[in-house]
Amino acid sequence: MSNTHAVIWDSCLKVIKDNVSLQAFKTWFEPIIPVRLEDNVLTIQVPSHFFYEWLEENYITLLKKVIRKELGAEGRLEYSIIMENNSTNTTPYTVKLPALNKKSLKNVPVSMPLNVDEKQIRNPFIIPGLKKVNVESNLNPSYSFENFVEGDCNRLARASGYAVANKPGGTAFNPLLIYGGVGLGKTHLAHAIGIEIKNQFPNKTVLYVGSEKFAHQFIDALKNQTSNDFIHFYQMIDVLIIDDVQFFAGKEKTQDVFFHIFNHLHQNGKQIILTSDKPPVEMQGMEQRLLSRFKWGLSADLGTPDLETRIAILEKKMYGNGIELPKDVVEYLAYSINTNVREMEGALNTLLAQASLNKKAITLELAKQMVDKFVKNTAREVSIEYIQKIVCDYFDLPIEMLKSKTRKREVVQARQISMYFSKKMTKSSLANIGAHCGGKDHATVLHACRTVVNLSETDKQFRSYLEDLEKKLTIQ
Repeated sequence: MSNTHAVIWDSCLKVIKDNVSLQAFKTWFEPIIPVRLEDNVLTIQVPSHFFYEWLEENYITLLKKVIRKELGAEGRLEYSIIMENNSTNTTPYTVKLPALNKKSLKNVPVSMPLNVDEKQIRNPFIIPGLKKVNVESNLNPSYSFENFVEGDCNRLARASGYAVANKPGGTAFNPLLIYGGVGLGKTHLAHAIGIEIKNQFPNKTVLYVGSEKFAHQFIDALKNQTSNDFIHFYQMIDVLIIDDVQFFAGKEKTQDVFFHIFNHLHQNGKQIILTSDKPPVEMQGMEQRLLSRFKWGLSADLGTPDLETRIAILEKKMYGNGIELPKDVVEYLAYSINTNVREMEGALNTLLAQASLNKKAITLELAKQMVDKFVKNTAREVSIEYIQKIVCDYFDLPIEMLKSKTRKREVVQARQISMYFSKKMTKSSLANIGAHCGGKDHATVLHACRTVVNLSETDKQFRSYLEDLEKKLTIQ
């Protein structure tokens, strides 16, 4: 059968999939292509020399088992490795491993040396003639792991970043792509990884550069006919951090040169860290060969921080600045600005500056004024969480009680009022409002809103509750 090699490898994959994590399977086994089967020797094609080394380093025992299971005790494995020389030509070379023995690695050629004197390479950041050891990292010392508040929204990204910092170029997270929306901490985390690597490995050359800066440097190199110096400079870096890599979209020549730099660094076990506002599958205007490389390592997302994380971020910032704010002010900021950490920190800075310049005490009223002026209209909407907090504070109930299944009259009333104001003051769906109130469905929310309206028309005391709460909830 002409496709016997594919059938054999497919059978191997089924066993492998049951013995490794899904992420490891997608990263290290899905990209493999079976090439041929001759004399009990299965040849598989892998994307790079680094890829081959990683399989041999981490999965040699598993590979032995599956090959012998499918081909018998005499079964052997060969790797066909693509060595990329330029953008249009890829030349595979084969590594024969008769006994699947890791010792044969010693005879495998490593990627080609640069053959360039580092003293002669033009540093695109400063001036010609600087040695590698003199490269400035461009890292911000305030963006450290110590200042990065961990929460459910960023735990995977932080943990993988810390693993990279402890073993740059030596983990499966290469490249490490950190993605998420604006103001969620991508740049902070990228700097933190670089700083930690510099602390642990002072001899490693770490470089942080924005994607637009990289593109402009490349354009200058083309104009000055120093593109070789540009490429060689970046190929000397041990840890390369590219921020906002999505800005390479549509820039074909910049993508092309980054592709070659990426390959060289990756094949030599150097660490690559990228940040983006979206995962690789959603990046438009990027070459497929580049996107496929972004998927080689780990893509870790930074989600929107939950309430507890937002409060912790504000408290950390206040502690760092040696200031204290009333608890209700901190909670108001955390409740009101719930999509963007940078905006929340900016609002805090604005509030502190306003209070200092005008010699005003920092009160909840002042905080409401600042948030109203500072935050974009789209983010200024009162949140369901904040409504629930105000209602629970008003009736002196713990918020957990509001979200419980208890049918106590006072709790049911507070729950219905919070549903009523959530429908009235937010753009949330009835289903979302119900989910915030202990998993109630949309019909329950509609019933609660009708009940509140009816009571407000017949019960004077109840109507005064609503009026008081509406004043507290309205941003002045």
